[in-house]
Amino acid sequence: MKIAISSDNGFVSEHFGRCEEYAIFDIENNKITKQEILKNPGHEPSFLPKFLKKKGVNVIITQGAGPRAIELLNNFGIKVILTEKEENKEVIKNYLKGELKEKENQCNH
Repeated sequence: MKIAISSDNGFVSEHFGRCEEYAIFDIENNKITKQEILKNPGHEPSFLPKFLKKKGVNVIITQGAGPRAIELLNNFGIKVILTEKEENKEVIKNYLKGELKEKENQCNH
């Protein structure tokens, strides 16, 4: 499984498509086996869901995303989890323990 976090300065970004980078974690047996950072290649309609799917991402964690982006991500088989601003390492740790606090989407564009 691959989990991506939209990231700004090591924290979950406010917006999926406008983050600085994506922290991508490979997970096996509920443990991190690899981590990589990918710079955001640019925000264009429908590009980022395809980009993340090609990278093998199964889950994206962010603070917010537009309804169309969520729909496209889901159509590519990528689950969207919305959470509060927190350090990436805490977010992934809480996700793996089943303790990540989810929130409602505040983004409406």
